[in-house]
Amino acid sequence: MLEEDMEVAIKVVVVGNGAVGKSSMIQRYCKGIFTKDYKKTIGVDFLERQLLVNDEDVRLMLWDTAGQEEFDAITKAYYRGAQACVLVFSTTDRESFEAIGSWWEKVEIEVGDIPTVLVQNKIDLLDDTHGRMDHEEAEGLAKKLKLRFYRTSVKEDLNVNEVFKYLADKYLQRLKRQTAEEPEVVHTTSNKIGVFNTTSSNLSSQNSSNGREVISLRPNKQRTKKSKNPFGSCSLL
Repeated sequence: MLEEDMEVAIKVVVVGNGAVGKSSMIQRYCKGIFTKDYKKTIGVDFLERQLLVNDEDVRLMLWDTAGQEEFDAITKAYYRGAQACVLVFSTTDRESFEAIGSWWEKVEIEVGDIPTVLVQNKIDLLDDTHGRMDHEEAEGLAKKLKLRFYRTSVKEDLNVNEVFKYLADKYLQRLKRQTAEEPEVVHTTSNKIGVFNTTSSNLSSQNSSNGREVISLRPNKQRTKKSKNPFGSCSLL
């Protein structure tokens, strides 16, 4: 284990066109529920879930982002600090598949190379002749982007858990490599989130040009205290 009685916090952004099932996927994973009624996400939403991966306590913080262009300025700001990403398109929406490259680029510009998966959702609707996706075409895109590819059905709860477990495992592998190579520098500057240790060893002050004291915080390896609930939990912000 990386550090006794501590848990790793991972920020995951879920991106893709509107109505591909991003919100439903997060709701299914965190709350175990599914609703067929579509409600457009305004800006961003947030849920979290705790899990155990290879004896490591992990808190996944899942950011559900809007898929409409009018929210780009808002959602881009929330990509920053992400450590993993889910790119989602719908089996019944050809346009959402063709937009994946654009979504991938937007995330990469903000956070660089992070563990990412490509997800084809709504495979329970493969027989829908209006939106049938070619299996080889989708797999070809995954190979081109060098991403792990999953076919999911949020409605049937198929492969949803596998998507997030894979991302958590990939991030932990990366974190352990970074820890081994640079014990004092666990995360890159672009991949920090707001979990800080405010002990004296992590707190420093300096005088700014206007004479005011400026407090600088250094991240505490992005961990939070482990929950005592052995069954995990989800919460809505």
